[in-house]
Amino acid sequence: MKLTTVLVSASIVAASMSFSYKANANEQLAISICEYIAADDKSSLRKKLKSSRVKIRNIFDAVKCNGNNMLRHAIVSNAADTGEYIVKNLPKSSLEDGAEIAWAEGNGHGGSPLIAVIKERAGL
Repeated sequence: MKLTTVLVSASIVAASMSFSYKANANEQLAISICEYIAADDKSSLRKKLKSSRVKIRNIFDAVKCNGNNMLRHAIVSNAADTGEYIVKNLPKSSLEDGAEIAWAEGNGHGGSPLIAVIKERAGL
């Protein structure tokens, strides 16, 4: 399994010790999310999000997996099930600009089954 690089929003990191634990917990959550996406393990991803009481739409911009957002990580990992789950849990407005489709096509992933899912959700 390849190492997953995770970047967590800078707003999570704070100098206070009371926030140090939270940053570590958030980092662990992000690592787990990236691993579940790469393994195309939708069930575990759903359980982890539910037990952590977070929604994809709220963490989508903060969690980076190998430098990509969660959806791009799913495309690169050929994770159709988790990718579709991510798409369905994002607001349509975040997909309407076509940036994810353009990125996929520009990076050799134009044949991904997730492209059709994104287009359908975004109404493109």
